[in-house]
Amino acid sequence: MLESYKTVREYGSKEIVIKKSRFIGYAKPVKTEEEAIAFIEEIKKKHWNATHNCSAYMIGERDEIQKASDDGEPSGTAGKPILEVMKNQNRKDVVIVVTRYFGGIMLGAGGLIRAYTDGAVAAIEGAGPITKVLHQQVLVEVDYTWLGKLENELRNRGTRMGETQFTDKVILTCLPVVSEAERFIAWMTDLTQGQAMIQRGEAVYYIEGE
Repeated sequence: MLESYKTVREYGSKEIVIKKSRFIGYAKPVKTEEEAIAFIEEIKKKHWNATHNCSAYMIGERDEIQKASDDGEPSGTAGKPILEVMKNQNRKDVVIVVTRYFGGIMLGAGGLIRAYTDGAVAAIEGAGPITKVLHQQVLVEVDYTWLGKLENELRNRGTRMGETQFTDKVILTCLPVVSEAERFIAWMTDLTQGQAMIQRGEAVYYIEGE
């Protein structure tokens, strides 16, 4: 699993106008090629009367799946520029559709490339660009006498926290960034003087800054 990656938050859209042509950029996070294809078909159905519905998607930890469609625009002027925006911004697991309603003014190949590039950038803005960071669940089981001290120390350290379980003991779900997990466990062991029972849980992605 990647320690972090860039994607988009949710389905979103944004419209721009270039020389009287309307370009509506749509973006959505996806995990499979089937999801991407279904989304493209959904937008095509929504804008069945548009001049073009050009698209691209990039899926996989190593960007294994990459596809682009010019949907009738001159070859290389629409789908490829949309895909290039994803590559340049390092956006993973994203599908983008840029819908065009022709406004009567020809843009030329260079103008189309710029327009679809801008449409893809607008789509990402509309869907909310985010970075997801991998965190390691660390379960810390201690006696209740430790609770106040640990909560204070964890707050001061700025550690992301999950659910706290209250049974005959307290189980704190700590979520350090994966790259800091070993140091965190050593710190926690030292802090509790070896009296805590510490276990690793799952690795989970969270949105950076939230």
